[in-house]
Amino acid sequence: MGMSQNLTLEQIRQAPKALLHDHLDGGLRPRTVVELAEAQGYTGLPTTDVAQLETWFRESADSGSLERYLETFTHTVGVMQSREALVRVAAECAEDLAADGVVYAEVRYAPEQHLEGGLTLDQVVEAVLEGFEQGRERAARAGNQIRIGTLLTAMRHAARSQEIAELAVRYRDAGVVGFDIAGAEAGYPPTRHLDAFEYLRRENFHFTIHAGEAFGLPSIWEALQWCGTDRLGHGVRIVDDIESSPSGGLRMGRLANYVRDKRIPLELCPSSNVQTGAADSIEKHPIGMLRRQRFRITVNTDNRLQSGTTMSEEFAKLCEAFGYGWDDLQWFTVNAMKSSFLPFDERLALINGHIKPGFAQLKWATE
Repeated sequence: MGMSQNLTLEQIRQAPKALLHDHLDGGLRPRTVVELAEAQGYTGLPTTDVAQLETWFRESADSGSLERYLETFTHTVGVMQSREALVRVAAECAEDLAADGVVYAEVRYAPEQHLEGGLTLDQVVEAVLEGFEQGRERAARAGNQIRIGTLLTAMRHAARSQEIAELAVRYRDAGVVGFDIAGAEAGYPPTRHLDAFEYLRRENFHFTIHAGEAFGLPSIWEALQWCGTDRLGHGVRIVDDIESSPSGGLRMGRLANYVRDKRIPLELCPSSNVQTGAADSIEKHPIGMLRRQRFRITVNTDNRLQSGTTMSEEFAKLCEAFGYGWDDLQWFTVNAMKSSFLPFDERLALINGHIKPGFAQLKWATE
């Protein structure tokens, strides 16, 4: 681990970052929510005052009430029901990530949640891809380079996973790099969607599974050993298989050892994990111990609007809590790129051409 260097948020924002777990419907600008609601005749918002709405999203997510937390997505998804809305939200997502120094991101969303305005699944995907391209171009004109890969998510309580898996494969050469399932873990195990995962493996396609956030080890085990996931969305509950020994060391169970030995990437989302109760605080987040034990850790935002966060802010919180420096942040970032669903040569090009030189320059400038 690198030495603590008291890095500032502005310094961290300059670092080239990689992001694997970010929800499109969890990253809208508050002003965009208000303007889209007005344009589409959506009347469900708790307030149309932009500052008050931003506060409402954050306080609802922090409330400890799952009902209030999920209500926030009712509103964001509610205003994302037209082609124009999807293009705008995706474009602004790309701009915002790029302005924060993110050079590669995988952004996920569930196409099946954006059909109320009459769009087809294909039209939803094409609108989002168009928006990401517009945002990438606008970011480039502002001097910020970013590449975005899209993950298509199926809802685990629904029955459309095979359809969404086929949709993802259909757009694999247009910017869709992977598949995901999300939603309540308890009562909806990933094995309900085995047909989709078997299809994806036959197609040599990548996928990740939300597992080990709220439910624990059985969810992680099924995602890995039955479904064959490439990564674990969250996966923070793997700590339930790690015990402190009487001598003060750690004793890992077979599942924890397997995850570490196989270098299974964990898509950890510190602020979000605190909000959902998966961790008591940033300071007590298991990421510190998992980092010391050299699990394949990646740091992510999950829902930037609800958590009021950015990738730079997530890194800044970890630096303050654990004394991390540039070497640690580079380690997290390289882990993310190694674990991305880009082809191998493209991952290497970003690591060696942008990420390592960028961190080297920052380390030199702050020594």
